[in-house]
Amino acid sequence: MVRPRLIIGICGGSGSGKTTFVRQVLEQIPSPQVALLELDAYFRNRPELSRLADGTENWDHPDSIDLPLFSEHLRQLAAGECVQRPVYDFATHSRQTETVLIKPAAVLILEGVLLLAADAVRSQLDFIVYLDVPADLRLMRRLRRDILERGRTPESVLDQYQQTVGPMHQEFVEPGRQYAHVIVPWQRHNQPAVEAVAALARAVVDPVSSSD
Repeated sequence: MVRPRLIIGICGGSGSGKTTFVRQVLEQIPSPQVALLELDAYFRNRPELSRLADGTENWDHPDSIDLPLFSEHLRQLAAGECVQRPVYDFATHSRQTETVLIKPAAVLILEGVLLLAADAVRSQLDFIVYLDVPADLRLMRRLRRDILERGRTPESVLDQYQQTVGPMHQEFVEPGRQYAHVIVPWQRHNQPAVEAVAALARAVVDPVSSSD
């Protein structure tokens, strides 16, 4: 049974480049020894979403994420158990019937905007990385992603940013900086930061690989 020896949390605002950062870190670590759990896969179905007082859907509130399930899966992986991670379709705003098998590994990396908003998740993280990116750049990245990858209109992306993304960032995401062990400027590439996090993971992985 493999239990994680290190649980790393990668967080930051929407559009901060978390996926890119994680990919670059993973490229430097032997893949069988690392598991990745993405918080975006745990969005609730559209009818279950949190809403504003006027009825507007709020995709950016912690209640829009199935945090109890995510926390349970994190607990299971930490105990050396496999989990079936949900698959979320952002086009239909619904969880699919298929799942993805995630096996426990020596290093477990968690990634998500609201990763630090829940005590049950935050308390299990051994090392927290917060990606620090100016709001205008995060908005530009989000616009590009949602238009190209999720088929949305510029107007809908901007409306959502004004109504929920910006306010929820200030209320639930930005306060997470205080829990970070490392705050990484990520306006462009920051190779030294990537290598530092990868080295931390490899320090755990290498002894495991040597003993296999």
